[in-house]
Amino acid sequence: MRPLRRAAIVAVGSELLTPSRIDTNSLLITEQLNLLGIDVVLKSVVGDDPEEVGAVLNAALARVDVVICSGGLGPTDDDVTRDVVARVLDRPLAEDERISKQIEARFAGRGLHMPDINRRQAMVPAGARILENVKGTAPGLWLEEGDRVVVLLPGPPRELKAMLADLMEGALKARAPGRSLVRRVLRITGRTESHTEETIRPLYGEWARAPVPIAATILASLGQIELHLSAGAVSRAETEAALDAASLQVIERLGVDVYSRDGRSMEEALGEMLVERSLRIAVAESCTGGLITSRLTDVPGSSRYVDRGVVAYTNDAKTELLGVARTLIEEHGAVSEPVAVAMAEGVRARATTDVGIGVTGIAGPGGGTPEKPVGTVAVAAVIPGLTRSRLFRFVGDREHVKAQASQAALDMVRRMLLASSQ
Repeated sequence: MRPLRRAAIVAVGSELLTPSRIDTNSLLITEQLNLLGIDVVLKSVVGDDPEEVGAVLNAALARVDVVICSGGLGPTDDDVTRDVVARVLDRPLAEDERISKQIEARFAGRGLHMPDINRRQAMVPAGARILENVKGTAPGLWLEEGDRVVVLLPGPPRELKAMLADLMEGALKARAPGRSLVRRVLRITGRTESHTEETIRPLYGEWARAPVPIAATILASLGQIELHLSAGAVSRAETEAALDAASLQVIERLGVDVYSRDGRSMEEALGEMLVERSLRIAVAESCTGGLITSRLTDVPGSSRYVDRGVVAYTNDAKTELLGVARTLIEEHGAVSEPVAVAMAEGVRARATTDVGIGVTGIAGPGGGTPEKPVGTVAVAAVIPGLTRSRLFRFVGDREHVKAQASQAALDMVRRMLLASSQ
């Protein structure tokens, strides 16, 4: 049998096309397939329409070795995946009495009678291998069409995860291409996407010609750039070593602008630095409204280094809670570097922590002036022996300004800690 090198994921369910539901199953499936060296080249989300599901499935089968479908295996009329796959592969459906009895037993175990519609879940296309569902009623299915494979998994993540784990140790592993596909995410801040690309672009050719070829993709998001590196080799250790070497080349060119080489967030990277140095931090926020503190405390174990966060939104709050002098605000304005420094010093002194952050700005959409337009944010940080501040001019709506300000504040502390340790 030909190895399964290329995969497509098809998520079935009209609810996944609404703003209220997100397809998270494909992320887990992609991660697991990559561990086996199977590259996911296509993902689709399709509603509960038999014609649409059939069209997507036919298109995927023409391009990949394995198609994994999630969802649409329930007992109701809108659960169409099983029927569509049977039609596309021209396989007649027949009830598997063993499955029917298992479903009846599950209902009986809860003191319930199985509704007749649940017999739909026991309908199996000819030649299909049944995948046991230990977490639910709908079994999965494994169908082979020549060298190609179609896998049907249930939609509920709890059920899908257990079934996928069995496949990873069984049928999928047996058809894996015998290589390890590894991805590495480097996160960069303080540079634009074009500047980052310009600096590391000479490396692309070298990576492509290497014994373990490496592919690179650059993505821009608020306050940071992501560099995704991927490589595959027979030996996972060899692949990891190649990506380690490539990551070091990037760091040599971009320096401290690279804050993570393993996909960690800014708050995770900074938290680790604080723990390593046995430092504690306190935050005083105005325009960010607690976002910086929220990001810091999103990290498990952050109580080891986060002391408190103070949202001092008004000028009176800055004076009463942080001790910022009214004369300082009158002289420089609430959105200014001197006030941000005073906020950082004030929260640090009151919390008796090692590190203090102060942020004040104009997030918009109103409140700006010609001298200080919307997006103007003053950020300051204080660590033992060092104080820094900077006036930023961010672009975007209110949410974007707050996000960029929070990133800039955390990054300022990160760079200061690196500088102080040199």
